[in-house]
Amino acid sequence: MKIRRLLATVLSGVLAGGTFAVVLTQIPPAAAERRGQAPLVIGHRGASALRPEHTLLSYEAAIAIGADYIEPDLVSTKDHVLVARHENEISGTTDVAEHPEFAGRRTTKTIDGRPVTGWFTEDFTLAELKTLRAKERVPDLRPDNTAFDGLAEIPTFEEVVKLALRHGVGVIPETKHPTYFDSIGLSLEEPLLDVLNEYRVREAYIQSFETANLRDLSKRTRLPLVQLVTFGGAPYDWVAAGSTRTYDDMVTPAGLREVAEYADVIGADTRRVVPQDAEGRTTQPTSLVRDAHRRGLDVHVWTVRNENSQLPADYRLGDPASPVHPRATGDVMRWISTLVEQDVDGLFCDDPGMCRAVVARLSA
Repeated sequence: MKIRRLLATVLSGVLAGGTFAVVLTQIPPAAAERRGQAPLVIGHRGASALRPEHTLLSYEAAIAIGADYIEPDLVSTKDHVLVARHENEISGTTDVAEHPEFAGRRTTKTIDGRPVTGWFTEDFTLAELKTLRAKERVPDLRPDNTAFDGLAEIPTFEEVVKLALRHGVGVIPETKHPTYFDSIGLSLEEPLLDVLNEYRVREAYIQSFETANLRDLSKRTRLPLVQLVTFGGAPYDWVAAGSTRTYDDMVTPAGLREVAEYADVIGADTRRVVPQDAEGRTTQPTSLVRDAHRRGLDVHVWTVRNENSQLPADYRLGDPASPVHPRATGDVMRWISTLVEQDVDGLFCDDPGMCRAVVARLSA
């Protein structure tokens, strides 16, 4: 697979005409080629445990502490530039509410079937968004991150890619709400591929919680694609089409065979691999990783977070009666070890330094 993809890249360059210099960068190896290797450490929205998410500050921190890949969630501006935000509604991650010149743009929209009120990236040009500053999304959980409020701009996908290339790490962008953005004439896939192709990015995966855009992308790129799977619910493109199928159907043996027709990786909520009971304690692992591997799919799990409130109940540490117990660091390294022991191929971590330490120890 790796050789075939590299030859295809060389051939495309020859067909373009002129001399061709082979660039010794590779598309990430297909699932079967990664077997037995240490899992990838993926900086979830950068190093969002340490810096406000989806900022260059966060991505730089993730790279410094050992991430193999950094993850930008992508939404579009009014002038069709992709920027890194967890959602297109930005009141929780920027200071937009403090800008009186934009007060009139606060509105309510229906996003993936639900009403959402606030300010939306698609109502701003890139130049306007660049006048805003990022802030910590969950200040009660991560009060230390508020020290960085107001310091960082909203980065473009191009800026994130250039940072990754400069430091020799990969990118794993997620297309957010692709059905919605298609409906307003701001399709995400074309500008995404334009940036990756312009910078000849080969260390990249492309993710989506929906299926239709991944099927489309599978015809347009050789980069590996990640079908994201939540613990409940269904892909919105299925919902919009009136289907009664859910993510539960997607992770059955038959569902995984279907996913393998267009994607290379299952990106699963950790509870799909290590479930939890009604009290939040872990139970017997599922067969998802084994079943996915049998169908040639890798498995990336999300999201490993440090805080007690974000960990399974049996991995929490300290006095539950303490007012700071929810945000205190739990036994996250043991939790990472548990996930690695399930033979997962990648971990999305809010603190990639923690993941790197555990992966390095288990791989030694």
